[in-house]
Amino acid sequence: MRKYPICILFSFLCLACSSNSSDNDDDTIGGMQSDDDMTGGNNDTPIGFFACVGGVADIYPCNGYDLLGGIPLGIFNAASGNDIWGWTDTSNNREYALVGLDNGTAFVDITDTDNLVYLGKLPTATVASGWRDIKVFQDHAFIVSEAADHGMQVFDLTRLRNVASPPENFTADTRYTGFGNAHNIVINEQTGFAYAVGTARDDAFNGGAHFINVQDPKNPVGVGGYADNGYTHDAQVISYNGPDTDYTGSEIFVGANESQIVLANVTDKANPAEITTLQYGNIGYTHQGWFTEDHRYFILGDELDETDFGFNSRTLIFDFSDLDNPVLHDTYLGPTAAIDHNGYVRGDEFFLANYTAGVRVLDISGIDGNTIVETGFFDTFPTNNTASFNGVWSVYPYFASEKMIVNDINTGLFIIQKAN
Repeated sequence: MRKYPICILFSFLCLACSSNSSDNDDDTIGGMQSDDDMTGGNNDTPIGFFACVGGVADIYPCNGYDLLGGIPLGIFNAASGNDIWGWTDTSNNREYALVGLDNGTAFVDITDTDNLVYLGKLPTATVASGWRDIKVFQDHAFIVSEAADHGMQVFDLTRLRNVASPPENFTADTRYTGFGNAHNIVINEQTGFAYAVGTARDDAFNGGAHFINVQDPKNPVGVGGYADNGYTHDAQVISYNGPDTDYTGSEIFVGANESQIVLANVTDKANPAEITTLQYGNIGYTHQGWFTEDHRYFILGDELDETDFGFNSRTLIFDFSDLDNPVLHDTYLGPTAAIDHNGYVRGDEFFLANYTAGVRVLDISGIDGNTIVETGFFDTFPTNNTASFNGVWSVYPYFASEKMIVNDINTGLFIIQKAN
């Protein structure tokens, strides 16, 4: 979501409504107060399994994806959700959702979706904020927020193995304060460098990228930054192994910089160098993008083109075969008017958080021939598919089990999976 203020309508649709609940209930879940939703339903009851049958799973429109379970915001004692990421404990293959909230980060064991375990919450480092972002490296979570003076929290995820009395109130293992607020955190897991972006526009790097060595996760060290193209809203940084042999092995930064895409070589942290910048037609707000696994294409979402120009959900595909001269390869328009948000590639699929239209799954196996096809979806916001900032903020599709975790701004955590 964009950094500067926008209106977000928190409709708080219930996940599981109870006829015995009322707006005046004062329930306590695991020692934490929870609030009922604004529709009068109960917002403190986990939801269970619902198969996608006849285009619906419980009250949620769907195509090809079952609802395995969910936890509403009331249980997390939070007013809104935002980013989400996942962690798999390789010592025992347990899977965890790291759930961004306005007032902190919740940790949920999703291994057994019939018995979801809310393990606890790491409160925000300073004050609440609707913007929070999480990434994982070497069994540690790295968390930033738009909250003033928040910095970067570092949390050792192996602590989740032995939680005696969930939900616990956690503290960070360390906190990096080389910046204050940040919109996103990016980590190149191959090199062990983090990139905080969307920081204060008047800081040392003009809101661009702060480079942080996190190879020793509990001792992060700032090692410079990139400021040449101003504010970076979001980014991806990769160790490049694509078709442009001029850059093989280089660490390539691709920034979504509001009104342009920025490509930079950040291999030498002391001397980052611009490769090129790129614009496209009908720019609303250059928001976020992700490489295909062969590093040939970059799939980008513009967050305001739907509202500014009246498009259906528009996804832009750029050919990065020549990093010095990238070109627009194709444009995909979705079936609804909903705004696209964060999107991630896994194999030949693109998983798009599409706000009010939920999660949309696109088959990109035919991307070379300009063929992109929606193969499924799960809509956590059944009220409508209009162009508004409600519904799904983000999705994490990288668990070996092929579960997907989804964070809905208005309602909370969903776990979904492709139907058998």
